[in-house]
Amino acid sequence: MATITINGNTLEVPDGTTVLRAAQAAGIDIPTLCDHPHLTPYGGCRMCLVEVEGARTLQPSCTLPVNNNMVIKTDTKKVLDARKFVLTLIFSERNHFCPYCQVSGGDCELQNAAYAEGMTHWPLQPNYQPYPMDASHPYIILENNRCILCRRCVRACGELIGNYTLGFEERGAKSILVADTGVPLGESTCVSCGSCVQVCPTGAVIDRWSAYRGRETQVDITNTVCVGCSVGCKVNVLTRDNSLVRIEGDWEAEMNEGVICEVGRFNPMKEKCERIATPLVRKNGTLKAATWDEALNTITAQLKPIAGKSSDGVAALISTRQPVEAIYNFKQLFADKLGSEMVTTTEEGAFTADSAVFADSLNKEFEGSLKDLQSAGAVMVFGADLVKHHQVTGFFIKRKLASGTNLLIVDNQENGLARLANKVIKASKGTKTDPLKAIMAAVVKLGLAKAMTPIKATDLDSLAASTGLITDDYLDAAYVLTSAENPVIVYESGSELVTLKELADVVNAKLISVKGEANSLAASQLHLDKALKVNGHKAVFFAVGDDEASQKTVKEFEKVPFKVVLATYSSALTSVADVVLPSTNWLEQDGHYLSLEGKLQEAKQAIKPAEGAWSTVQTMNALADKLGVKLAGDWTKELHKRVSVVEISK
Repeated sequence: MATITINGNTLEVPDGTTVLRAAQAAGIDIPTLCDHPHLTPYGGCRMCLVEVEGARTLQPSCTLPVNNNMVIKTDTKKVLDARKFVLTLIFSERNHFCPYCQVSGGDCELQNAAYAEGMTHWPLQPNYQPYPMDASHPYIILENNRCILCRRCVRACGELIGNYTLGFEERGAKSILVADTGVPLGESTCVSCGSCVQVCPTGAVIDRWSAYRGRETQVDITNTVCVGCSVGCKVNVLTRDNSLVRIEGDWEAEMNEGVICEVGRFNPMKEKCERIATPLVRKNGTLKAATWDEALNTITAQLKPIAGKSSDGVAALISTRQPVEAIYNFKQLFADKLGSEMVTTTEEGAFTADSAVFADSLNKEFEGSLKDLQSAGAVMVFGADLVKHHQVTGFFIKRKLASGTNLLIVDNQENGLARLANKVIKASKGTKTDPLKAIMAAVVKLGLAKAMTPIKATDLDSLAASTGLITDDYLDAAYVLTSAENPVIVYESGSELVTLKELADVVNAKLISVKGEANSLAASQLHLDKALKVNGHKAVFFAVGDDEASQKTVKEFEKVPFKVVLATYSSALTSVADVVLPSTNWLEQDGHYLSLEGKLQEAKQAIKPAEGAWSTVQTMNALADKLGVKLAGDWTKELHKRVSVVEISK
């Protein structure tokens, strides 16, 4: 610990802490522009200059580590004059005519800093050259005329996402923010995560939807959970007049620490299909508007006669984007009360069934958490394209590569991370387990096995040949995976899990499965992981919510005589239904979600739904009342009744 004095206040702070962080921890304000708590200190803007006793010049507090007995002053005339001079130079370099900027009025850190220093005019006449605006990106507008060269966006793209799309051309005041080698942002390697938008302190990088739709002082902010996949990122949803303005990553979230992807930030802003506003009942071959009571009575009349018929009664599916409460009530109603054996989810256990059975056989959890990626010296990705799906997990891996983490891709398909990998194993023939066995044989041959395995070094030649690759490919792969400490294996589904777990033991690696949608793990814990088989069923109830049904599911759905769909938007599914029930979307309901690493998180309602739209929980309770059954029980206990692949915690 170091003892320091800031503005007469004596503090004890850990060694290595910067002066800026020490001051912030003590509640002492030092203005900054280029600094961000989740980025490496840069020291570019010089707004955070402070006076240090014994130092010849003012020092940037964001990059200056504390020393024992250091004496710092943050509010002397020399410091205040320097801040105003820095702001004067920044305002003079680019087009910072605040009334015409889309983030003026409280959202711009540059403008706020000027007001904080009492600036009412520019001592220096602006002398800048105009830059073209880049509006080629579907979500993001790049406006170099507003840029202050803080490089926050560049650092976020590299340090948080590991993408390194953004950079600067030219030098000094002529520096200009560019994508890749100067191509339009919309044609670049940008992955549309929007981190650059969230960290930009001015209007230099903005998103298309939220501009001019309300300042942060004019919006309501709801902290909730993204349901785009099973990673479970925490987000802040900004709304105004019950309308979505934008979505930002929650910097305080333990899991994602502010990082979100295109699916979480921008996809919810897109225009959806037509919203279903009222219940619909098919009459004379046409769907007609009806009351909730009429729609529920129609469903009840069809379901009561077939209640208790397990094999040919009612089949029921629910989306894994739904909260745990909804999935539990759904299972209670259709499986427990109506006695159906065909109650499952839209995923049909594709990402969890095999893993759940394996956990049952072990009678204990066997997977690690995403935090294991932070200390991983090597990562193997097996059969999961983390560029297309579960992108935040991919970001966690990509940003580790710059610090020397090895990456091995084992996938029979094209994989988005392959271009960044140290080694790619893409078998042209054989089974999916053959490459795993070949890697184990190579590890044994290199003498690097950490556990016993029946696979021998002499098996390597035949195993390599069975996959269409050569022995050296697997020796390279084995070296990539074992030449660093704390290896982690990330996989998508568990059909090869026995062999995968054996490989993990041989190289002493942690296993992480990315699973499916938001409540994929919760549905598995409730045993809703069967494959859909419609065979003689008289009715089907599909709680799709704001999810989308696969073509395979729609075809199965069409076979059934009586069809009910609970949905947010019109689709091919609703067009063939006999009864359609309007549903809330993910922002219009409360509930809980169980992430892929077993963290149970609460989602909060950010938007009030229209009067005619009910949540799935409301609908299940209303339908249960009509059927004369009662839904009760503790869903939290039900989650723990089955052995989980990963420890479940709050």
